[in-house]
Amino acid sequence: MMIDDGTILARAVSDAEDRLLSADEPLAGLQLRCGGDLPGTIAIPELLELVRKARRYRFRLARAVSAQDGADTVRAWIEVEPRGEGEGCDIRVRNWRSSPIPAEDPATAEFRRALTDRHLAELSARLDAGQRVLAVVSDAPELAEVVAAMEAGLGRPWTDFLPHENAAHQQPLHWRLLDGARVRVPGSGRAWRVALIPYMQPGFDPAGFELLLLSDEPEPRQTAAPTVPTLPIGRRLVGKDLAPVLRQPISRIVANAETIRTRLAGPLPDAYADYAGEIASAGKLLLELLEDLTDLEVVESEGFSTAPDRVDLSELARQAAGILNVRAREKNIVIEPPQPSERLPAIAEFRRVLQVLLNLIGNAIRYSPENSRIWIRLEALGERARVIVADQGPGLSDEQQARVFEKFERLGRSGDGGSGLGLYISRSIARAMGGDLLVESAPGQGARFILEVPADPEG
Repeated sequence: MMIDDGTILARAVSDAEDRLLSADEPLAGLQLRCGGDLPGTIAIPELLELVRKARRYRFRLARAVSAQDGADTVRAWIEVEPRGEGEGCDIRVRNWRSSPIPAEDPATAEFRRALTDRHLAELSARLDAGQRVLAVVSDAPELAEVVAAMEAGLGRPWTDFLPHENAAHQQPLHWRLLDGARVRVPGSGRAWRVALIPYMQPGFDPAGFELLLLSDEPEPRQTAAPTVPTLPIGRRLVGKDLAPVLRQPISRIVANAETIRTRLAGPLPDAYADYAGEIASAGKLLLELLEDLTDLEVVESEGFSTAPDRVDLSELARQAAGILNVRAREKNIVIEPPQPSERLPAIAEFRRVLQVLLNLIGNAIRYSPENSRIWIRLEALGERARVIVADQGPGLSDEQQARVFEKFERLGRSGDGGSGLGLYISRSIARAMGGDLLVESAPGQGARFILEVPADPEG
Protein backbone atom coordinates (compact mmCIF):
# COMPACT_ATOMS: atom_id res chain seq x y z
CA MET A 1 0.00 0.00 0.00
CA MET A 2 1.28 3.51 -0.83
CA ILE A 3 -0.31 6.84 0.12
CA ASP A 4 1.80 9.77 -1.10
CA ASP A 5 0.01 12.95 -2.21
CA GLY A 6 1.79 15.50 0.04
CA THR A 7 -1.35 16.29 2.00
CA ILE A 8 -1.85 15.59 5.69
CA LEU A 9 -3.02 11.99 5.91
CA ALA A 10 -3.44 11.75 9.68
CA ARG A 11 -3.09 13.89 12.79
CA ALA A 12 -2.23 12.92 16.35
CA VAL A 13 -1.61 14.60 19.69
CA SER A 14 0.83 13.62 22.45
CA ASP A 15 1.15 14.94 26.00
CA ALA A 16 4.13 16.03 28.11
CA GLU A 17 4.80 12.38 29.06
CA ASP A 18 4.97 11.29 25.41
CA ARG A 19 1.66 9.47 25.54
CA LEU A 20 -0.43 9.39 22.39
CA LEU A 21 -3.73 10.98 23.40
CA SER A 22 -5.49 10.76 20.04
CA ALA A 23 -4.60 9.66 16.52
CA ASP A 24 -6.24 9.23 13.13
CA GLU A 25 -5.88 6.16 10.95
CA PRO A 26 -3.56 4.66 9.79
CA LEU A 27 -1.36 5.86 12.68
CA ALA A 28 -3.87 4.77 15.34
CA GLY A 29 -3.96 1.21 14.02
CA LEU A 30 -0.16 0.98 13.90
CA GLN A 31 0.05 2.19 17.51
CA LEU A 32 -2.24 -0.63 18.60
CA ARG A 33 -0.56 -3.31 16.48
CA CYS A 34 2.83 -2.32 17.95
CA GLY A 35 1.48 -3.23 21.40
CA GLY A 36 0.43 0.24 22.57
CA ASP A 37 -2.84 1.67 23.77
CA LEU A 38 -4.80 4.76 22.76
CA PRO A 39 -4.39 6.77 24.86
CA GLY A 40 -1.05 5.31 25.90
CA THR A 41 2.73 5.67 25.63
CA ILE A 42 3.86 5.85 22.01
CA ALA A 43 4.70 2.25 21.01
CA ILE A 44 6.41 3.04 17.70
CA PRO A 45 10.07 3.40 18.75
CA GLU A 46 11.25 5.81 16.02
CA LEU A 47 8.18 8.00 16.46
CA LEU A 48 8.71 8.04 20.22
CA GLU A 49 12.31 9.17 19.75
CA LEU A 50 11.23 11.93 17.34
CA VAL A 51 8.53 13.21 19.72
CA ARG A 52 10.92 13.20 22.70
CA LYS A 53 13.52 15.24 20.83
CA ALA A 54 10.97 17.75 19.56
CA ARG A 55 9.50 18.22 23.04
CA ARG A 56 12.89 18.39 24.80
CA TYR A 57 14.50 20.88 22.41
CA ARG A 58 11.25 22.68 21.54
CA PHE A 59 12.00 22.47 17.81
CA ARG A 60 9.76 21.42 14.96
CA LEU A 61 11.21 18.16 13.58
CA ALA A 62 10.34 16.13 10.49
CA ARG A 63 11.79 12.87 9.23
CA ALA A 64 11.02 9.49 7.73
CA VAL A 65 9.99 6.93 10.36
CA SER A 66 9.93 3.16 9.78
CA ALA A 67 8.23 0.41 11.77
CA GLN A 68 7.32 -3.27 11.44
CA ASP A 69 3.61 -3.89 10.97
CA GLY A 70 3.04 -7.63 11.01
CA ALA A 71 4.66 -9.00 7.86
CA ASP A 72 5.05 -5.52 6.35
CA THR A 73 7.45 -2.62 6.74
CA VAL A 74 5.80 0.79 7.11
CA ARG A 75 7.65 3.99 6.17
CA ALA A 76 6.02 7.31 6.89
CA TRP A 77 7.00 11.00 6.71
CA ILE A 78 6.06 12.53 10.04
CA GLU A 79 6.21 16.11 11.30
CA VAL A 80 6.25 16.82 15.03
CA GLU A 81 5.71 20.32 16.44
CA PRO A 82 5.91 21.05 20.20
CA ARG A 83 2.98 23.06 21.54
CA GLY A 84 4.79 24.84 24.39
CA GLU A 85 6.93 24.33 27.46
CA GLY A 86 5.55 21.57 29.66
CA GLU A 87 3.12 20.44 26.95
CA GLY A 88 3.06 17.75 24.33
CA CYS A 89 3.26 17.82 20.54
CA ASP A 90 1.11 17.97 17.43
CA ILE A 91 1.89 15.13 15.03
CA ARG A 92 1.16 15.14 11.28
CA VAL A 93 1.58 12.26 8.83
CA ARG A 94 2.13 13.29 5.18
CA ASN A 95 3.34 10.09 3.55
CA TRP A 96 2.62 6.40 4.18
CA ARG A 97 4.19 3.42 2.41
CA SER A 98 3.69 -0.23 3.29
CA SER A 99 5.63 -3.09 1.68
CA PRO A 100 6.19 -6.79 2.52
CA ILE A 101 9.33 -7.71 4.47
CA PRO A 102 11.65 -9.63 2.14
CA ALA A 103 12.24 -13.23 3.16
CA GLU A 104 15.64 -13.95 4.66
CA ASP A 105 17.84 -15.84 2.21
CA PRO A 106 19.03 -19.33 3.25
CA ALA A 107 22.68 -18.26 3.62
CA THR A 108 21.78 -15.48 6.06
CA ALA A 109 19.48 -17.80 8.02
CA GLU A 110 22.29 -20.35 8.27
CA PHE A 111 24.69 -17.67 9.49
CA ARG A 112 22.20 -16.61 12.19
CA ARG A 113 21.77 -20.22 13.31
CA ALA A 114 25.52 -20.66 13.62
CA LEU A 115 25.79 -17.44 15.61
CA THR A 116 23.15 -18.65 18.08
CA ASP A 117 24.75 -22.10 18.39
CA ARG A 118 28.15 -20.57 19.18
CA HIS A 119 26.66 -18.70 22.13
CA LEU A 120 25.01 -21.82 23.56
CA ALA A 121 27.79 -24.33 22.90
CA GLU A 122 29.49 -25.84 25.94
CA LEU A 123 32.33 -27.32 23.87
CA SER A 124 34.00 -26.14 20.69
CA ALA A 125 36.42 -28.16 18.57
CA ARG A 126 38.39 -27.44 15.43
CA LEU A 127 38.27 -30.23 12.80
CA ASP A 128 40.20 -30.73 9.59
CA ALA A 129 38.59 -31.55 6.24
CA GLY A 130 38.34 -35.23 7.27
CA GLN A 131 36.50 -34.33 10.50
CA ARG A 132 39.57 -35.20 12.59
CA VAL A 133 40.07 -33.28 15.84
CA LEU A 134 42.76 -30.59 15.78
CA ALA A 135 41.90 -28.69 18.97
CA VAL A 136 39.18 -28.64 21.60
CA VAL A 137 38.11 -26.00 24.12
CA SER A 138 35.62 -26.33 27.00
CA ASP A 139 35.45 -25.16 30.60
CA ALA A 140 32.39 -27.24 31.54
CA PRO A 141 33.28 -29.66 34.38
CA GLU A 142 30.72 -32.13 33.05
CA LEU A 143 32.69 -32.39 29.79
CA ALA A 144 36.14 -32.81 31.36
CA GLU A 145 36.26 -36.52 30.47
CA VAL A 146 35.49 -36.07 26.77
CA VAL A 147 37.84 -33.05 26.53
CA ALA A 148 40.69 -35.07 28.02
CA ALA A 149 39.99 -37.92 25.59
CA MET A 150 39.94 -35.55 22.61
CA GLU A 151 43.17 -33.84 23.65
CA ALA A 152 44.85 -37.24 24.05
CA GLY A 153 43.53 -38.40 20.67
CA LEU A 154 44.17 -35.40 18.41
CA GLY A 155 44.07 -36.46 14.78
CA ARG A 156 41.26 -38.99 15.26
CA PRO A 157 37.66 -38.47 13.99
CA TRP A 158 35.42 -36.66 16.45
CA THR A 159 32.92 -39.51 16.23
CA ASP A 160 35.41 -41.68 18.16
CA PHE A 161 34.72 -39.53 21.22
CA LEU A 162 31.07 -38.57 20.70
CA PRO A 163 29.11 -41.61 19.45
CA HIS A 164 26.14 -40.44 17.37
CA GLU A 165 22.71 -41.79 16.51
CA ASN A 166 23.83 -42.81 12.99
CA ALA A 167 26.82 -44.81 14.22
CA ALA A 168 25.38 -48.05 12.82
CA HIS A 169 25.68 -46.67 9.28
CA GLN A 170 28.78 -47.07 7.18
CA GLN A 171 31.53 -44.62 8.09
CA PRO A 172 32.49 -41.96 7.38
CA LEU A 173 29.20 -40.12 6.92
CA HIS A 174 28.96 -36.87 4.99
CA TRP A 175 29.16 -33.90 7.33
CA ARG A 176 25.67 -32.70 6.36
CA LEU A 177 24.24 -35.97 7.71
CA LEU A 178 26.05 -35.41 11.00
CA ASP A 179 25.12 -31.75 11.46
CA GLY A 180 22.45 -31.70 14.17
CA ALA A 181 22.98 -35.37 15.09
CA ARG A 182 22.25 -36.52 18.62
CA VAL A 183 25.35 -37.76 20.43
CA ARG A 184 26.22 -39.49 23.70
CA VAL A 185 28.65 -37.77 26.05
CA PRO A 186 30.49 -40.10 28.44
CA GLY A 187 29.79 -39.17 32.03
CA SER A 188 26.74 -37.02 31.24
CA GLY A 189 23.08 -37.84 31.58
CA ARG A 190 21.90 -34.92 29.46
CA ALA A 191 20.79 -35.12 25.83
CA TRP A 192 23.35 -33.57 23.48
CA ARG A 193 23.58 -32.63 19.82
CA VAL A 194 26.38 -31.41 17.58
CA ALA A 195 26.48 -28.59 15.07
CA LEU A 196 29.07 -28.69 12.29
CA ILE A 197 29.98 -25.32 10.77
CA PRO A 198 32.09 -25.72 7.62
CA TYR A 199 34.96 -23.45 6.65
CA MET A 200 33.89 -23.03 3.05
CA GLN A 201 35.94 -21.87 0.07
CA PRO A 202 34.04 -20.97 -3.11
CA GLY A 203 34.15 -23.86 -5.55
CA PHE A 204 35.78 -26.28 -3.11
CA ASP A 205 34.78 -28.77 -0.43
CA PRO A 206 35.04 -27.55 3.19
CA ALA A 207 38.62 -26.95 4.31
CA GLY A 208 37.66 -27.90 7.85
CA PHE A 209 34.90 -27.55 10.42
CA GLU A 210 33.99 -26.00 13.72
CA LEU A 211 32.22 -28.55 15.92
CA LEU A 212 29.88 -27.26 18.61
CA LEU A 213 28.43 -29.45 21.36
CA LEU A 214 25.07 -28.25 22.68
CA SER A 215 22.40 -29.41 25.09
CA ASP A 216 18.84 -28.11 25.33
CA GLU A 217 18.63 -29.39 28.91
CA PRO A 218 19.82 -27.27 31.85
CA GLU A 219 23.03 -28.21 33.59
CA PRO A 220 22.23 -30.49 36.56
CA ARG A 221 22.44 -28.97 40.00
CA GLN A 222 25.22 -30.18 42.23
CA THR A 223 23.76 -32.08 45.16
CA ALA A 224 26.96 -32.95 46.98
CA ALA A 225 28.32 -30.58 49.57
CA PRO A 226 30.64 -28.06 47.91
CA THR A 227 34.34 -28.49 48.43
CA VAL A 228 35.83 -25.99 50.82
CA PRO A 229 37.84 -23.55 48.69
CA THR A 230 41.59 -23.61 49.17
CA LEU A 231 41.95 -19.91 48.37
CA PRO A 232 41.51 -17.30 51.12
CA ILE A 233 37.98 -15.89 50.98
CA GLY A 234 39.31 -12.45 50.06
CA ARG A 235 40.99 -13.89 46.94
CA ARG A 236 37.95 -15.78 45.60
CA LEU A 237 36.33 -14.07 42.62
CA VAL A 238 33.84 -16.37 40.93
CA GLY A 239 34.88 -19.87 41.91
CA LYS A 240 34.88 -22.96 39.73
CA ASP A 241 31.48 -23.91 41.14
CA LEU A 242 29.85 -20.54 40.49
CA ALA A 243 31.27 -19.91 36.99
CA PRO A 244 29.32 -22.72 35.20
CA VAL A 245 26.12 -21.65 36.99
CA LEU A 246 26.53 -18.09 35.66
CA ARG A 247 27.77 -19.07 32.22
CA GLN A 248 24.67 -20.95 31.09
CA PRO A 249 22.00 -18.30 31.84
CA ILE A 250 24.20 -15.53 30.39
CA SER A 251 24.72 -17.60 27.24
CA ARG A 252 20.98 -18.07 26.89
CA ILE A 253 20.39 -14.33 27.36
CA VAL A 254 22.89 -13.66 24.57
CA ALA A 255 21.36 -16.30 22.28
CA ASN A 256 17.80 -15.07 22.86
CA ALA A 257 18.85 -11.45 22.33
CA GLU A 258 20.52 -12.42 19.04
CA THR A 259 17.36 -14.25 17.98
CA ILE A 260 15.35 -11.09 18.66
CA ARG A 261 17.92 -8.81 17.01
CA THR A 262 18.02 -10.85 13.82
CA ARG A 263 14.20 -11.15 13.76
CA LEU A 264 14.30 -14.96 13.63
CA ALA A 265 11.28 -14.99 15.94
CA GLY A 266 9.28 -12.61 13.75
CA PRO A 267 9.09 -8.99 12.54
CA LEU A 268 10.31 -6.30 14.93
CA PRO A 269 10.78 -2.51 14.75
CA ASP A 270 14.34 -1.44 14.02
CA ALA A 271 14.77 0.34 17.35
CA TYR A 272 13.78 -2.78 19.29
CA ALA A 273 16.21 -4.86 17.25
CA ASP A 274 18.93 -2.36 18.16
CA TYR A 275 18.03 -2.69 21.85
CA ALA A 276 18.33 -6.47 21.56
CA GLY A 277 21.74 -6.04 19.93
CA GLU A 278 22.90 -3.96 22.90
CA ILE A 279 21.70 -6.69 25.28
CA ALA A 280 23.60 -9.33 23.28
CA SER A 281 26.79 -7.22 23.28
CA ALA A 282 26.56 -6.66 27.03
CA GLY A 283 26.01 -10.40 27.55
CA LYS A 284 29.07 -11.27 25.48
CA LEU A 285 31.14 -8.85 27.53
CA LEU A 286 29.89 -10.50 30.73
CA LEU A 287 30.84 -13.95 29.41
CA GLU A 288 34.35 -12.79 28.49
CA LEU A 289 34.74 -11.14 31.88
CA LEU A 290 33.54 -14.32 33.61
CA GLU A 291 36.10 -16.41 31.71
CA ASP A 292 38.87 -13.95 32.52
CA LEU A 293 37.97 -13.81 36.22
CA THR A 294 37.91 -17.60 36.39
CA ASP A 295 41.36 -17.80 34.79
CA LEU A 296 42.62 -15.02 37.05
CA GLU A 297 41.59 -16.98 40.12
CA VAL A 298 43.45 -20.03 38.81
CA VAL A 299 46.74 -18.30 37.94
CA GLU A 300 46.79 -16.36 41.22
CA SER A 301 46.09 -19.42 43.37
CA GLU A 302 48.87 -20.66 45.60
CA GLY A 303 50.90 -23.37 43.93
CA PHE A 304 49.57 -22.76 40.40
CA SER A 305 51.57 -24.86 37.96
CA THR A 306 51.28 -26.31 34.49
CA ALA A 307 51.69 -29.82 33.10
CA PRO A 308 54.74 -29.66 30.82
CA ASP A 309 54.95 -31.96 27.84
CA ARG A 310 56.75 -32.14 24.51
CA VAL A 311 54.87 -29.96 22.03
CA ASP A 312 55.42 -28.53 18.57
CA LEU A 313 54.91 -24.76 18.66
CA SER A 314 54.47 -24.69 14.89
CA GLU A 315 51.46 -27.01 15.05
CA LEU A 316 49.97 -25.09 17.98
CA ALA A 317 50.36 -21.79 16.13
CA ARG A 318 48.59 -23.20 13.07
CA GLN A 319 45.75 -24.54 15.21
CA ALA A 320 45.27 -21.18 16.98
CA ALA A 321 45.28 -19.37 13.63
CA GLY A 322 42.73 -21.80 12.22
CA ILE A 323 40.38 -21.37 15.17
CA LEU A 324 40.39 -17.56 14.79
CA ASN A 325 40.52 -17.40 11.00
CA VAL A 326 36.75 -16.86 10.68
CA ARG A 327 36.87 -13.89 13.05
CA ALA A 328 39.80 -12.42 11.10
CA ARG A 329 37.96 -12.77 7.78
CA GLU A 330 35.11 -10.66 9.16
CA LYS A 331 37.57 -7.72 9.09
CA ASN A 332 39.32 -8.89 5.90
CA ILE A 333 42.44 -9.62 7.94
CA VAL A 334 44.82 -12.27 6.66
CA ILE A 335 46.60 -14.46 9.24
CA GLU A 336 49.89 -15.94 8.06
CA PRO A 337 50.70 -18.97 10.29
CA PRO A 338 53.92 -21.00 10.15
CA GLN A 339 54.31 -23.27 7.14
CA PRO A 340 53.36 -26.97 7.59
CA SER A 341 57.01 -27.87 6.97
CA GLU A 342 58.17 -25.80 9.96
CA ARG A 343 58.74 -27.39 13.35
CA LEU A 344 59.79 -25.95 16.73
CA PRO A 345 59.89 -28.48 19.62
CA ALA A 346 59.34 -27.12 23.12
CA ILE A 347 58.54 -28.17 26.68
CA ALA A 348 55.18 -26.68 27.67
CA GLU A 349 51.55 -27.52 28.38
CA PHE A 350 49.61 -27.95 25.14
CA ARG A 351 46.35 -26.43 26.40
CA ARG A 352 48.02 -23.44 28.07
CA VAL A 353 50.14 -22.55 25.04
CA LEU A 354 47.02 -22.68 22.87
CA GLN A 355 45.20 -20.44 25.37
CA VAL A 356 47.96 -17.82 25.26
CA LEU A 357 48.19 -17.88 21.46
CA LEU A 358 44.42 -17.50 21.11
CA ASN A 359 44.61 -14.44 23.35
CA LEU A 360 47.50 -12.88 21.42
CA ILE A 361 45.99 -13.52 17.99
CA GLY A 362 42.53 -12.43 19.21
CA ASN A 363 43.99 -9.14 20.46
CA ALA A 364 45.79 -8.63 17.16
CA ILE A 365 42.50 -9.09 15.28
CA ARG A 366 40.66 -6.75 17.66
CA TYR A 367 43.11 -3.86 17.38
CA SER A 368 44.29 -4.24 13.78
CA PRO A 369 42.70 -2.23 10.97
CA GLU A 370 40.63 -3.88 8.27
CA ASN A 371 42.45 -5.28 5.24
CA SER A 372 45.67 -5.82 7.21
CA ARG A 373 47.85 -8.85 8.00
CA ILE A 374 48.90 -10.75 11.11
CA TRP A 375 52.10 -12.79 11.02
CA ILE A 376 52.89 -15.73 13.30
CA ARG A 377 56.57 -16.55 13.23
CA LEU A 378 58.82 -19.07 15.05
CA GLU A 379 62.26 -18.50 16.47
CA ALA A 380 64.75 -20.81 18.20
CA LEU A 381 66.91 -18.83 20.62
CA GLY A 382 69.29 -21.11 22.51
CA GLU A 383 67.38 -22.72 25.35
CA ARG A 384 64.24 -20.78 24.44
CA ALA A 385 61.60 -21.46 21.79
CA ARG A 386 59.59 -18.46 20.63
CA VAL A 387 56.27 -17.81 18.92
CA ILE A 388 55.94 -14.23 17.65
CA VAL A 389 52.55 -12.67 16.82
CA ALA A 390 53.01 -9.45 14.83
CA ASP A 391 50.27 -7.12 13.62
CA GLN A 392 49.78 -3.85 11.74
CA GLY A 393 47.84 -2.14 14.51
CA PRO A 394 48.46 1.30 16.06
CA GLY A 395 51.44 0.11 18.09
CA LEU A 396 52.42 0.94 21.67
CA SER A 397 54.58 3.64 23.17
CA ASP A 398 57.35 2.80 25.67
CA GLU A 399 55.08 3.91 28.52
CA GLN A 400 52.23 1.71 27.24
CA GLN A 401 54.55 -1.28 26.86
CA ALA A 402 55.53 -0.90 30.52
CA ARG A 403 51.87 -1.11 31.58
CA VAL A 404 50.28 -3.46 29.05
CA PHE A 405 50.77 -6.62 31.17
CA GLU A 406 49.32 -5.10 34.36
CA LYS A 407 46.07 -6.40 35.79
CA PHE A 408 42.93 -4.64 34.45
CA GLU A 409 45.10 -2.41 32.24
CA ARG A 410 43.31 -1.34 29.05
CA LEU A 411 45.56 1.58 28.05
CA GLY A 412 42.64 3.99 28.08
CA ARG A 413 40.58 1.99 25.58
CA SER A 414 36.84 1.82 26.12
CA GLY A 415 34.02 0.04 24.35
CA ASP A 416 36.22 -2.66 22.82
CA GLY A 417 34.88 -5.47 24.99
CA GLY A 418 38.19 -6.20 26.70
CA SER A 419 38.58 -6.74 30.44
CA GLY A 420 42.25 -5.82 30.76
CA LEU A 421 43.05 -9.28 32.12
CA GLY A 422 44.02 -11.32 29.05
CA LEU A 423 47.67 -10.29 28.81
CA TYR A 424 48.16 -10.42 32.58
CA ILE A 425 46.82 -13.99 32.64
CA SER A 426 48.83 -14.96 29.55
CA ARG A 427 52.10 -13.70 31.04
CA SER A 428 51.32 -15.52 34.33
CA ILE A 429 50.79 -18.75 32.37
CA ALA A 430 53.98 -18.25 30.34
CA ARG A 431 56.05 -17.71 33.48
CA ALA A 432 54.46 -20.74 35.17
CA MET A 433 55.72 -22.80 32.22
CA GLY A 434 59.24 -21.48 32.79
CA GLY A 435 59.01 -18.91 30.00
CA ASP A 436 57.83 -15.36 29.55
CA LEU A 437 55.64 -13.07 27.45
CA LEU A 438 57.28 -9.98 25.94
CA VAL A 439 56.30 -7.09 23.68
CA GLU A 440 58.17 -5.07 21.10
CA SER A 441 56.42 -2.10 19.50
CA ALA A 442 56.48 1.52 18.46
CA PRO A 443 53.59 3.94 17.78
CA GLY A 444 52.28 3.50 14.25
CA GLN A 445 54.40 0.42 13.59
CA GLY A 446 52.24 -2.38 14.96
CA ALA A 447 53.19 -4.69 17.83
CA ARG A 448 55.11 -7.96 18.24
CA PHE A 449 54.07 -10.13 21.19
CA ILE A 450 56.59 -12.88 21.91
CA LEU A 451 55.75 -16.07 23.80
CA GLU A 452 58.87 -17.75 25.14
CA VAL A 453 58.92 -21.28 26.57
CA PRO A 454 61.77 -23.76 27.22
CA ALA A 455 63.05 -25.43 24.07
CA ASP A 456 63.00 -29.22 23.86
CA PRO A 457 66.66 -30.27 23.93
CA GLU A 458 65.79 -33.67 22.48
CA GLY A 459 63.49 -32.29 19.77
